[in-house]
Amino acid sequence: MGIKELADYLNVSIGTVSRALNNHPLVNAETRRRVLEAADELGYAPDQSGRSLRKGTVNSIALVLSTDRTSSQEAMIFMEISRSMQSVFRRFELDLMIHLNEPGQELNDRVRRVVERRQADAIVLVETRENDPRLDYLTKRKIPFATWGQSRSGGQHPWLDLDFDGAMTTIIDRLMGFGHRRIALVSKTPVLMFDQLLQAAYQRELDTRGLPFRLVLETDADEKGGYKVVERVLAAPERPTAVVFSDSRPAAGACLAFSEAGVVPGRDIAIASCSVDTPMAGYLTPGLTCFRVDLKRLGERLAEAVLSGMPRFAAEFGGKPIQEIFPLHLIARESDAFQL
Repeated sequence: MGIKELADYLNVSIGTVSRALNNHPLVNAETRRRVLEAADELGYAPDQSGRSLRKGTVNSIALVLSTDRTSSQEAMIFMEISRSMQSVFRRFELDLMIHLNEPGQELNDRVRRVVERRQADAIVLVETRENDPRLDYLTKRKIPFATWGQSRSGGQHPWLDLDFDGAMTTIIDRLMGFGHRRIALVSKTPVLMFDQLLQAAYQRELDTRGLPFRLVLETDADEKGGYKVVERVLAAPERPTAVVFSDSRPAAGACLAFSEAGVVPGRDIAIASCSVDTPMAGYLTPGLTCFRVDLKRLGERLAEAVLSGMPRFAAEFGGKPIQEIFPLHLIARESDAFQL
């Protein structure tokens, strides 16, 4: 039922119905009551598309994810973050819509589609690159956006990132406290800014401590990648006594491969990860040392970040784009807890 049918049913003008639905002060209480009761009884819903065209907004925020990079563990993390983001958007009468960039699609395909079809008032992006064409495209089109991850693209846009420098400092301190001096890093090829930051933090921490040993091994960001990289770890001219992984999935695969080779994680070699904790990490044998993040607060702050870049809401967040490093907290388990 549309507004005309509702007006005909009540035998009043369309204008009266519209004013009653929008709580206009010129409509008396009895008329407003009759309109609202009839709307509820007859299942009336406002034409949001027409309203959006008139206001130039669609009252939704797009979160763009890549299906080819999102594992079931990562999906759980994004679900928790999305739930917290929506709790913030709800206060501003906005909806969060998740858009998936499917395997084989160009990086910018889904973002362009969202913009060209006017499917969102602002966009949240993850998995940023150092030079990210999506951010430059949105800046050129003057579409508000925020990112989970830093980038050199996109100008002074809102962003949140995790404290990878702090995580690397914490894990190197912990491993050195156990007597380790030959510490390797296993990460993905540094396409994403995350991997670049982590590799830079690793090199910087070893330089600061005067440790000459350096071993950075790149592999795929899944269990198979971690399983395969163990052969290179064991074949290194100087075998590391500890390995730090950028992600828990390859760490899990590596634990299996080390065990099959007779090198027991947590006894013969130390394994740790600079990644966010997942249920899988706690159920590995031994349990994987990694990091906890407050996903609820992260989601809330990410929502506030994108709102800080939207002209109609920016004033509520100080009038400047939110740019923050989010803390990580060590979860110490048995995978690296042995003294040399």
